[in-house]
Amino acid sequence: MGVDLTRRLAVAIGMLVALALPAAAATCERVEHDGQGYVLCEVPAAQEPALRLWQDGPDGAPLRNFANVRRLLTDGEALAFAMNAGMFHSDYRAVGLLVIDGTELSPLVTGGSNDNFGMLPNGVFCTGGERPFRVIESRSFADTRPDCRLATQSGPMLVIDGELHPRFLVDSNSRYIRNGVGVSPDGQTAWFAISNRPVTFHEFGRFFRDGLGVRDALYFDGSISRLYAPQVNRADFGRSMGPIIGLVGQPE
Repeated sequence: MGVDLTRRLAVAIGMLVALALPAAAATCERVEHDGQGYVLCEVPAAQEPALRLWQDGPDGAPLRNFANVRRLLTDGEALAFAMNAGMFHSDYRAVGLLVIDGTELSPLVTGGSNDNFGMLPNGVFCTGGERPFRVIESRSFADTRPDCRLATQSGPMLVIDGELHPRFLVDSNSRYIRNGVGVSPDGQTAWFAISNRPVTFHEFGRFFRDGLGVRDALYFDGSISRLYAPQVNRADFGRSMGPIIGLVGQPE
C-alpha cells in the first residue's frame, strides 16, 4: 500500500512538472530586415517560468557550451533554444549583474569603460513579476532595484526608450555576428535574436526598433555570439561562453 501510494505521488509530480513546461515547439524562425538575415526566438509571458539562465555546473565549473547545458536537463526536459547571455571574464564568470533564480551571483556594474560593456548606457535584462520581461538601463536599475527571477547585465543598450544608442554610426565599418534581446512595450514578450552575418550596431539596433517595434533592447555580444536552435537546424560551436540563457520545454 505504501509503495503504491509512493508510485502514485511520483506519477502525479511528474505530470505537474510536465504541465508546467511548454512543449519544445518551434519558437525560433529565420527573418530578414533591411537586407540582413537573423534568427529570432520569441518567448511569450506564459513561458517566462521555463526560461533559464546558466553559468556553472553542479561541480562549480563554468558550463561554457550548449552540450554541457543539455547534460543538466532531466529526461522530461528539452532545450528549445539557447544563446550566450552577456560578457564574461577570463574565468567565464559574468562581467556585470547575474541573478539566477533570485540569487545574485555577480554584482551590478554602473561605471563606464572603453569596451562594449561599458559603452554607456548599458543595461539589464530582467524576468519575473507582474511585468514578465524588462530591459532596464543599468543606473536606473541601481536606483529602483527591481526583483528579478533572472537577470543578466550587458552593454551597450541597443534601443533606449525607442531611440538607438547615441554612439551608433550609420556608416560604421565595425561588423560582427551579434546577438541580443528586446522586449515588447507591454513587457509580455521577449525576443532573442542573432544575425546570420556580420552587422553593425546601427543595423542590429534598427532590427529591434523598426523591425520588431521594441522600445528597449540590450546587446549580449559580438565576437563569440552563439545559438542553439533545433527548430532552424542550428547548433553553433566554437569559442567557450560565459552566461547562457535558454528556454526549456518538454520533448516533442
